[in-house]
Amino acid sequence: MRHIGLVAGAAAAALVAAGAITYAVAEEEGTGTRTPGTESADAGFARDMAVHHQQAVEMSYIVRDRTQDAQVRGLAYDIAQTQANQRGMLLGWLDLWELPKVSSEPPMTWMDMGGAADGKAADGALMPGMATNSELRRLRELSGRQAEVLYLQLMTEHHQGGIHMAQGCVRRCTVGAEKRLARTMAEGQQSELRLMSDMLRERGVNPPS
Repeated sequence: MRHIGLVAGAAAAALVAAGAITYAVAEEEGTGTRTPGTESADAGFARDMAVHHQQAVEMSYIVRDRTQDAQVRGLAYDIAQTQANQRGMLLGWLDLWELPKVSSEPPMTWMDMGGAADGKAADGALMPGMATNSELRRLRELSGRQAEVLYLQLMTEHHQGGIHMAQGCVRRCTVGAEKRLARTMAEGQQSELRLMSDMLRERGVNPPS
């Protein structure tokens, strides 16, 4: 089942990426917008958010296999599908702009936050809100209510970091279609934060501040 879900998600992401390219081309041809540079905020956001989204997809597939709770599984499915599709759009833009998907600059340099080397970064949390490798291992080990709670806690922090990044793109990016996608990301994740807060309280746990 997991393989089928991954294939379906990849196919959906490819379709959305194709749509993103078409839309971006039309917008650029209509407005004369210049192609972003390698180290621009547009490129940096696309690269970093693609990595950030990939971890959300990974965590969502993990919890789907660790609980039978329909509400949590439904949320995880929605997050995985939405963020896989958005990731396809971001990577599609990088292809359109003929820019590398990996940069020699540290993550978050486009927001003047690059180069932070704290303990969480050393454990794989390279951007705001990302789970560490240790936290991902623990999520894979838990099941039932414990897995649900940890997933909701990790995803809450993940969304908080993602919103911070999306709002940064709204302020700094120059491509209109990308700014609109970033705004949509922030609004959608704000809504999911409220839902996850309620779900944690239903399980007797206070949401992360």
